[in-house]
Amino acid sequence: MQSSHPETIIVLDFETSGISPDYGDRAIEIGAVMLKGGKIVDRFQSLMNPGLHISPFIESYTGITNQMVQEAPETAEVMQAFARFIGNIPLVAHNASFDRRFLNAEFHRIGQQCHQDFGCSMLAARRIYPDAPNHKLATLVHYKNLNTDGTFHRALADAEMTAHLWVAMMEDLRAFYGFDVVSFALMRDLAKVPKTQVGRYLLNRLNG
Repeated sequence: MQSSHPETIIVLDFETSGISPDYGDRAIEIGAVMLKGGKIVDRFQSLMNPGLHISPFIESYTGITNQMVQEAPETAEVMQAFARFIGNIPLVAHNASFDRRFLNAEFHRIGQQCHQDFGCSMLAARRIYPDAPNHKLATLVHYKNLNTDGTFHRALADAEMTAHLWVAMMEDLRAFYGFDVVSFALMRDLAKVPKTQVGRYLLNRLNG
């Protein structure tokens, strides 16, 4: 069977000390998987030490403790390695605006820039699965009966589940609309289409 996604993409997830780098929050864990031909072919994961205290709420929410972070490599070291891992490959995240802000902030600290395209699995899912109870990652994993060991809010586990969701969405577009190949560009652009125009947009792409 022809792969629904011949391109290579990186699906990533950050765990962080708070909601925004604009408030001084920092990344404390990065997880990512490389998808090629719709299959996970490589992984990247590391805790990181940004040199700040993690609140009890974040410790409880993620299971990442201050001791774990204090024993982790410095953030700059991890982000340099992550920059090498992703190269110029397109990126995907669930609620990508959140992860992109932290990626840009941490890259800025080490003199790196992220130039590649960024896809959002949450926004795409809102278009493809409008009847889902909501579009949180955990909800969609159960809605689509995707493989999971029950771990959430750890970076690599969330990245892997996001990757499985991304592939499921591509396969559903193939099944529902008859696409031979579902490209990253189609998925990226679909996330920006008004919900009422999704069907027309996909038919135009199919016939165009």
